[in-house]
Amino acid sequence: MQYPKGKLLAIGGAEDKGTNLETGEIQRNNLNFFELGILRRFVQEVGGMDKRIEVITTASMIPVEVGDNYLDAFGKIGCSNIGLMHIRNRTDATEESYVERIKNADAVMFSGGNQMRLTSTFGGTEFLALLLKRYNEESNFIVAGTSAGAMAMSNTMIYEGNATKAHLKGEVKITTGLGFMGGVIFDSHFEKRGRFGRLAQAIATNPSCIGIGLGEDTGMLISDGNKMEAIGSGLVMIIDGHDIIHSNIADIPDGNPISIENLKVHFCENGNGYMVHERLFLPEVNDGAVVKKQVHVE
Repeated sequence: MQYPKGKLLAIGGAEDKGTNLETGEIQRNNLNFFELGILRRFVQEVGGMDKRIEVITTASMIPVEVGDNYLDAFGKIGCSNIGLMHIRNRTDATEESYVERIKNADAVMFSGGNQMRLTSTFGGTEFLALLLKRYNEESNFIVAGTSAGAMAMSNTMIYEGNATKAHLKGEVKITTGLGFMGGVIFDSHFEKRGRFGRLAQAIATNPSCIGIGLGEDTGMLISDGNKMEAIGSGLVMIIDGHDIIHSNIADIPDGNPISIENLKVHFCENGNGYMVHERLFLPEVNDGAVVKKQVHVE
């Protein structure tokens, strides 16, 4: 199997960007950016403070505000070589200037917002084809995404689903994502918005996929399109449907409760890892290498 050479960083949302607590701007709730810093790790993986990072705000309805927040956040850790791409529609996405900037970027980050804005704007464009080519062929290229930006990374993408009704067939809507990674489905804001049922239904309908539920201020750094390392202050939940024995989801009408037997779940904290193709939980990962005995949790 030909693995992509680049890396992905999928972030669950609300990543702490280092806002000063004294201003009262945010309630951090155990978010500790400067100790567990997802953005610091991102910059480290890119190769340093001088590397060119393009932030794509397409998913957001307030792109200028979101972009300014990222400029401020990266600035606090010493990064100033940051570009903002306020691409609003498919016409914008075809502009040669944006394509040229992607050719010269060392990394990109998709902001949060609405993941359907990402797929409907970039699907089938030269812009996305170039991102995919660089991700697959260049070992030093990184694609990051937070919230909607993370959810859109996979081939299969959740685009809608009320968490309170996620136990009912048909309440979770799935479409095609941007296609950076196959065999997985990402969900974000996983703990605070109670999205276990949503991701479980997505996996029940796509049991060949691994569900990756990303908590806030938490992410998965993914290399080779396979090896994942949990980073940040929260929880990543892995949902594995390969060994489902019983599922009624194909036989019941929409609106009825789903039934699933033998769905496997793993909890990952900072430093844990997971191998997607092998379905292997890693108790500890160090620079992408396993440093403890590999255990396949049954």
